Amino acid sequence: MAVTKEFVLKSFAIATSLAVFATGTVAQQSTNRVSESSDWSVFQEDDPKECWSVSAPKETVNTRGGAVVDVRRGEILLFVRYEPGKSVVNEIAFTGGYPFAAGGTVSLDIGGARYEMFTEGEWAWLGAQDDTAERVAELNATVLAAMKRGTEAVLTGRSSRGTTTKDTFSLIGFTAASDAAQQNCAS
Repeated sequence: MAVTKEFVLKSFAIATSLAVFATGTVAQQSTNRVSESSDWSVFQEDDPKECWSVSAPKETVNTRGGAVVDVRRGEILLFVRYEPGKSVVNEIAFTGGYPFAAGGTVSLDIGGARYEMFTEGEWAWLGAQDDTAERVAELNATVLAAMKRGTEAVLTGRSSRGTTTKDTFSLIGFTAASDAAQQNCAS
């Protein structure tokens, strides 16, 4: 899998900055946000060169045993990442803000088309852990195209404590943000 633990740790730090931005409190705390488009922001790091578009959910519903419950979750974010030095293109990742159930998956629904994401800790990626790099790249390209056509993405997961989570992300501005992140990393 192209996502490294280094990326996950860096993303967590950035997610904290984005959370401040997304809640509207103090946008200036994020120094590497290079642009935004509606519900999506674009970030860039230069050493090594890495770019991504990211958004927080518009709606979150947590249920246990069929009943809506209040739970404490960390940052909930959907990413599309580019890292030219490692040939990472269109890598779609999701962090649910909690440890996913062991061996579980996250379901990604875009306009009725469903895709499965494998999980590790608090992160989910397209494909299965034993998929080839070519298969994962193909899945990422397919889902990226669906996200560009869609209006919302719904991610449903299950926590290690048995809570089912359903996070709805707006895809308004996604195409522009994803294209900007890809262009920023192409130059």
